[in-house]
Amino acid sequence: MSVQNEFTKHAKDYNNNNIIQQIIAKALVREIASTPKTILELGCGSGQVYKNITWEICEYTAIDFSLSMCELHPRAKNINISCFDFDSEEFFNFLENKNFEMVISSSAMQWSKDLKKLVARLSNVTNTINAVLFTSNTFKSIQAITGNKSPILDTNTIKEAFLHSFNCEFEVYNYNVEFENKKKLFDYIKNSGVSGGTSLSFKDAKKLYKEYTLNYLEFEVIFVKTISKS
Repeated sequence: MSVQNEFTKHAKDYNNNNIIQQIIAKALVREIASTPKTILELGCGSGQVYKNITWEICEYTAIDFSLSMCELHPRAKNINISCFDFDSEEFFNFLENKNFEMVISSSAMQWSKDLKKLVARLSNVTNTINAVLFTSNTFKSIQAITGNKSPILDTNTIKEAFLHSFNCEFEVYNYNVEFENKKKLFDYIKNSGVSGGTSLSFKDAKKLYKEYTLNYLEFEVIFVKTISKS
């Protein structure tokens, strides 16, 4: 199952299964020192970033590749919502002749098929990007048991992609989310979308259920704040 289909499939339940996404979206907005009036958000989902913004915005452009997720986003006269894959030429054409005070993205850009290219294109429409991305160390204990490589970009790849176009500040944080029992823990993996559309074989799933003894899931995220264009 593709990443896009994964988010679409679980769109209705997303707000009940995105604990960590809500935490980092709130942290991302809290760390924004300015009050940009025109914003482009990549991977807007159901609006967890927008819901944390407290200042007045003239124009908020929200992008997500899942139509089901876009339908959950708040509506207002100053909000423009479009369904785009942010790696597509369609989206790059959409950016032509546009300018934004800030580009924001929370737990989305790690799914880019060519992050360096995406950031370079964004540098044509903004001087400032504030983003937070999951890294490949998310679910690292699960990967150690199954031997499966993470579908998420690693920290160095993310840094290199942004530094190609911008001078940046980076901060890496680790979070553990605890669960009452193993069933709820595995249900979270299935429904949250963090797995990126990858699925375990029956053999791997059985092994993981038997050998995973932690009562929490591990997440690693990197906060990116651009300082100037490189």
